[in-house]
Amino acid sequence: MTKTIPSLNYFLARRNRLVKSIQDTSGTGVVVIGSAREVSRNRDSEFPYRQDSDFYYLTGFDEPQSFLVIQVNSDQTSHHLFCRPKNLEREIWDGVRLGPEVATEYLGIDFAYSIDDLDQKMPDLLTGHTRLYYKTSTNAEIDDKMRQWIHVLDSKARLGIKKPTEFFDLDQLIHEQRLFKDELEISLMRKAAMIAAKGHLKAMSTSQPGLQEYHLEAELLYEFRKNGSQSVAYNSIVAAGENACILHYRAGNAILHDGDLCLIDAGCELDSYASDITRTFPVNGKFSHAQKQVYEIVLAAQEAAIQQCHVGKNFQDPHDQALLILTQGLFDLHVLNHNVHGSLADAIEKGAYKPYYMHRTSHWLGMDVHDVGSYREPLDANNGWRILQPGMVLTIEPGLYFRPTPEVPEQFWNIGIRIEDDVLIQTNGPEILSRDVPVGIAEIEHWMAHGVPLK
Repeated sequence: MTKTIPSLNYFLARRNRLVKSIQDTSGTGVVVIGSAREVSRNRDSEFPYRQDSDFYYLTGFDEPQSFLVIQVNSDQTSHHLFCRPKNLEREIWDGVRLGPEVATEYLGIDFAYSIDDLDQKMPDLLTGHTRLYYKTSTNAEIDDKMRQWIHVLDSKARLGIKKPTEFFDLDQLIHEQRLFKDELEISLMRKAAMIAAKGHLKAMSTSQPGLQEYHLEAELLYEFRKNGSQSVAYNSIVAAGENACILHYRAGNAILHDGDLCLIDAGCELDSYASDITRTFPVNGKFSHAQKQVYEIVLAAQEAAIQQCHVGKNFQDPHDQALLILTQGLFDLHVLNHNVHGSLADAIEKGAYKPYYMHRTSHWLGMDVHDVGSYREPLDANNGWRILQPGMVLTIEPGLYFRPTPEVPEQFWNIGIRIEDDVLIQTNGPEILSRDVPVGIAEIEHWMAHGVPLK
C-alpha cells in the first residue's frame, strides 16, 4: 500500500525551518543529506526498501540513490535534488522512477539532476561555502564521497575559491524538529496505534493452548496490512512462557501452553510513522493468582508513570515513578527483602530491582520506533533531563521479568510481564494513543472470552 503524501508546501516548510535554524546560528552553509541504501538480503533478493527517516522528513521522496542539497545564504536558499534517471528497462523490473525531469514540479525542488551527475556537480554546489552540514552518523561511503568532493576543491585553491572548512552535525538540527509532532504527524500516529491495536486484539482472541508463537504473529501481520499499514515498525515480539523474560525475543515456534502468559510487543508503521504496543495476557484467557499479583504491580507502575506525562515534568519523572511502584512490588512479592536490601529508597539507589527490571520506562516515538531527539535539555548547562512539552510522544512501558533463581519464589518463575502504551504530551494532559487494546485484567479476560470490550 502506498503512502499518503502531504502537499509540497508541507515538506518545503520543514526544509525552511531547518534553513532558518542555520541562518539564526551561522548565517550560511550547505546542507547535504542522502537517502537510505538498498540492502541485499541474499543474491538477487533485497530487503524491502525503507527510506531514511531524516531524508523523507525533508523531501517526502521515497526512492533510493538520492541526495538533497540546500545552499543556505543569509537572504536566500536554493534546493537541489539528485535522483535516479528514467530507465525503461529498470522500471520494468523495479517499478516507475520519478526522474529529475519532473522532480522539481512534484517535490517543490528548485533544481533536479541525475544521480549519475553527483560527483561532477557536487564540488560546484559546495563552492563558496565554508560551512557544511551533513549526517555524521551516516555510512562510510558518503564520508568517502565528502572527502572526494573536498579534494576536488583543494585542487582549485589557487583560484581563490571558498570551500567547506567547518563541519556540523546535521542530525541535531533535524532531530530537534522531529521531536515535536505537528497535527498531521499526530493524526498518523493515532491511526498507526489504532491499526496496531486491531492486530493485538486479533492475536488475543486467537490465542489458545497448542498454537505456536508464529500463529499469533501471522494474525498481527495480517491485521496490520489489511488495515492500511505499509510495514511493521519493528520485528514483532511474540513470547510465550519463559520466552517473555527475553527482552528482544523474536516470534518463533514455541508452543503456547495452558497456564502460561504470552507477551506481545508489536507495532506497525503508517506513512513512515510508528506505533509501539505491548500487552501480556494468559494463553488460556484466565490469569492465575501469581500472574495477577505481578500484573497488577506492573499496571500500577504504568498508571503512575502516565500520570507524570504532563507539560513541565521531565523525561525522567515517569521512570522514577514506575521504579517506586515496581520496587515496592518486589518487596511485596518477597523477591526483595528489607533485611538484605534496606529501605525502598536504598533498594532503588543500589539498583536492587535491576535483575527483574533492566530497561527504562520510556523512549521517544515517531518516524522511528526509538525515535530521535535529545533526552537532555540541549541548552541546559547542567545537562538536565528534557522537559516534556506539547507535541512530544513517548512510550510508557514498565515490566517485571522473573527467571528461575533462588531469590524468586517458585510461583513467579518464568513470568515476564510488560505493558506499553504510546502517550502524547498535550497542554490539557496526556493522551494515550494506544488504549484501543484492553489493559486491565478483567478487560483482557472478557475480551478473550467474548471478543467484545468490557462495558
